[in-house]
Amino acid sequence: MLIIAIAKGRLLKPSLAMLKDAGVELEEDALTSRRLILNSRDSRYKVILVKPVDTPTYVEYGAADLGIAGNDVVIESGADLFQPLDLRFGQCRIAVAALEDAKRKKRAGNPTVRVATKYPSIALEYFNSKSVPVEIIPLAGSIELAPLIGLADMIVDLVETGQTLQDNGLKIVDVISESSARLVINRASYQTKRQEVGAFVRALEELV
Repeated sequence: MLIIAIAKGRLLKPSLAMLKDAGVELEEDALTSRRLILNSRDSRYKVILVKPVDTPTYVEYGAADLGIAGNDVVIESGADLFQPLDLRFGQCRIAVAALEDAKRKKRAGNPTVRVATKYPSIALEYFNSKSVPVEIIPLAGSIELAPLIGLADMIVDLVETGQTLQDNGLKIVDVISESSARLVINRASYQTKRQEVGAFVRALEELV
């Protein structure tokens, strides 16, 4: 049996649709069921539903053989995973954004840039690469609020359409990376379950 970790949230519905097209027929509707562990009708697969940020951890530590997660989450986690396939859905950008210059609240005499983000590792690496002194402010949600009330000078966040930024008077300053749903595989499972994993990967490749 292959255990597949699927991220809840915006990637859940397209992930389940792809699994179904690849032959993974679940016993229950994962979109309506309250269960977090679902078996396939043929008993070849088990699907576990996890928080997006936890998906790489479940796969890296072998609680799941494979997973589907956003590339943003995989990069931020730093998990040691095999990533053979871009699944071509859930496309977004990891972007740096700030208020229009005229609306920015100046902090006189302080060259350090305050950055609010759900991606502290990605943000720190980006600003270090630019040799910009930075103070990272970790936030779990409503990142756009931080510059509006003077908590941060900039934000690093996942941007899909950019409408939320625009609605709050923010604009994209730079794009750090493109992001989409990725298939990730536990390295040990790739060796010990090579035949099963290989067949599953090929089925997804055909769909992509």
